[in-house]
Amino acid sequence: MATHNDLGRRGEALAKAHLEAAGYEILDENWTFGRAEVDLIAYKDKVIIFTEVKTRTGNGFGEPEDFVDSRKQKLLADAADEYIYLMNHQGEVRFDIVAILFTLKDTYTLKHIEDAFWPTA
Repeated sequence: MATHNDLGRRGEALAKAHLEAAGYEILDENWTFGRAEVDLIAYKDKVIIFTEVKTRTGNGFGEPEDFVDSRKQKLLADAADEYIYLMNHQGEVRFDIVAILFTLKDTYTLKHIEDAFWPTA
């Protein structure tokens, strides 16, 4: 498997552990709808949180969270709409980003950006 896929899986595991430690319940991982994949779907305080995890080994081209562009936000919104429909969720939703930047092999910073964006149509 490609190294970037391993890095992504490692980042998602770190993000999941971070969210669980912060009291979030993980409802789904790598949930797909059409061309969209939601890395983590969490629940806390009656809110469903759709979480995009971005993991990078450097920030020469921008911070990890900078790579959640409007196209990706639209895909996440479409997936979220379907998930909300399937779960018959009547409460609030939120879109978060967990950005992980590795500086050395086992050294990283993790930034959890709550309510990071609200996709537009």
